Amino acid sequence: MSFKSPADTAKAVASAATAKGEMPIIKLAILGFLAGAYIAFGGLLAEVANTGAIAGGVPVGISKLLFGAVFPVGLIMVVICGSELFTGDVMFMTMGLLDGKTDIMGLLKNWVGSWVFNLIGGLFVAYVLAYLTGIMVPEAFAGGAITIANTKALGGATFMAAGKSTASLTWVQCFLRGIGCNWLVCLAVYLANAADDVVGKFFGIWFPIMAFVCIGFEHSVANMFFIPLGIFLGAEVTWAQFFINNLIPVTLGNIVGAAVFVACAYWFVYLRD
Repeated sequence: MSFKSPADTAKAVASAATAKGEMPIIKLAILGFLAGAYIAFGGLLAEVANTGAIAGGVPVGISKLLFGAVFPVGLIMVVICGSELFTGDVMFMTMGLLDGKTDIMGLLKNWVGSWVFNLIGGLFVAYVLAYLTGIMVPEAFAGGAITIANTKALGGATFMAAGKSTASLTWVQCFLRGIGCNWLVCLAVYLANAADDVVGKFFGIWFPIMAFVCIGFEHSVANMFFIPLGIFLGAEVTWAQFFINNLIPVTLGNIVGAAVFVACAYWFVYLRD
C-alpha cells in the first residue's frame, strides 16, 4: 500500500480547500445531505448492533467496542463515495485558508452549508428510515436510542435508565468531548488523504473513528441523528435542549479540535514559509 509523506499530505489537504470553497451551493447541498445521511447510517447500524450486545449480557466495555467497530462505515462512505462532512471540512478549509488556497467567504459558505445540509440528512435518516420504517420502534431498540439522547442533551440533569439514576452531559463536557472527537475524526480524514488506495483509506479511517466512539467523545453530525431519533421515540429531550445543550457546544468543540490540533498544527509544521 503506497502513501504520501506527511508534508505531501498537508499540501493535498490544503489544496482541496480551493474546490470546496468554490463549490456551487446546489452541489454543496446534495453532498452535504449525503454526508449527513452516511454518518446516520453508521449510527443506526451501531445502535442496532449494540442493542443486541446488551441484550446478550455483553460487558459494557465490549459493547462499546462493538458500537465503535461498526460506526466507521459512515465516514468510510463519506470519504470514498464523496460528500461534504462539516467536521472534516473544518480541517480542510482552515488549512486551505492558512495556506492561501481559499478565502474567508469560501470557508464560511462551506462550513455553514455543510453543517445545515448534514443536519437535514441526519434528520431524514432518523425520521424516515429509522422511525417511520419501524426499525427502531421496538422497545429493545427504542430504549437504547432514548438513553443515548437523554445522556447527550439533558444538560447535566439526571434521568432514569434501566431502573437507575443516570447523569447527562453538561455543556462544558459536550464542548470538551467535541474537541477530542474531531481531533481524531480529522486525523482519520488526514490518514485517508495520505493513502493512495482504497484499502489504505479504509484502515486509515477505521481505527481513529473506532477510538473516538469507544472513548465516548461527541460528534456534532452523528448527534444530528442520535438525538433527533431519541426525540422521535419519546426521549425527555426537547428540540431546544438538543441545540443548546449539545449541538452548539459539540459543534464549537469540533471546530477547535479540527482547526487547532490538526489544521493549524500541520500547516505550521509543513506548510508555513
